[in-house]
Amino acid sequence: MKYGYILICLLLLCSCGHRNNRPTLDKEQSDKRTNIAPGTRRMKRSVEDISTLKTRADYEAMITHYWDDFDFDAGEDVVAYDTLDIIYAMSDYVSYIPPRDADSLLRSLMRRASVSRPMIEFFATIAEVVLHDPNSPLRNDEYYIPILETLLESPLLDEYDRIAPTYDLQIALKNRIGTPANNFTYTLSNGRKGELYDIEADYVIVMFSNPECPMCREIVEQISSSPLLNELTELGRLKTLSLYPDVDIDAWRSHLDDMPETWIRGYDEGMIITEQRLYNLNAIPALYLLDNQKCVLIKDGTSVARIENVIAIMEEM
Repeated sequence: MKYGYILICLLLLCSCGHRNNRPTLDKEQSDKRTNIAPGTRRMKRSVEDISTLKTRADYEAMITHYWDDFDFDAGEDVVAYDTLDIIYAMSDYVSYIPPRDADSLLRSLMRRASVSRPMIEFFATIAEVVLHDPNSPLRNDEYYIPILETLLESPLLDEYDRIAPTYDLQIALKNRIGTPANNFTYTLSNGRKGELYDIEADYVIVMFSNPECPMCREIVEQISSSPLLNELTELGRLKTLSLYPDVDIDAWRSHLDDMPETWIRGYDEGMIITEQRLYNLNAIPALYLLDNQKCVLIKDGTSVARIENVIAIMEEM
């Protein structure tokens, strides 16, 4: 699988403010791209169609026919597509489809792409950029899992091709929303140890963080300034575990005071979580919200507002 394409895609994403500077296609390629690329339809949908859909049937029809302008039989000519345009198209698509339909729709999309090796490689890369890259705001294992499973079913992949998606699938299947989180042992600054499952609270926030991470500091501030989370913490109904998963324990100790004393502040001695791949730590920070049974409510997130929203919904149930 030519996963090296992802580097090109990411560079394109980073330069999205300078789209006119990209290399142009020759006339034959340009005419062909105009006929098959869904970029124009994507923009029209974003601005007009979605806001004017009146019934569920209209919405389902739009989703069903979303990729109709795309020529899945293009084969090697898929290189004529504007890769950034398709990244945007995929981003819109996964934003539009509801979670209840994501599994069937994304499997269907990958089966349509399975007509040739170049096409399935292309869509595997696009999906990786949108749904798996740590920097993507749409990163979503629940949407990525059906894509990976369908990809691995394809007879077009050889043994070497299957290595990367097999590994990604193994990681994505861990700590899924609605399932029990993997237990682990943490070590406090005084050497005492504890286990995740021994933390008693209605809600547990697990924050994998690094003392040198600016975004981690922002999230600490957001959690600390949240009226809802503060109230639940004071009532003993919410506990927050900040876990350092790396090796420089001296650096971690030097920044202990950056976190509230009400938090459980620990580190992963021996990097067991990383070595045993208990959690996906490709990106830091990573927030998990667990219920009182340690079932996952939020997986690998970065939004404190989302934690507040999920807890608010749980409180109303």
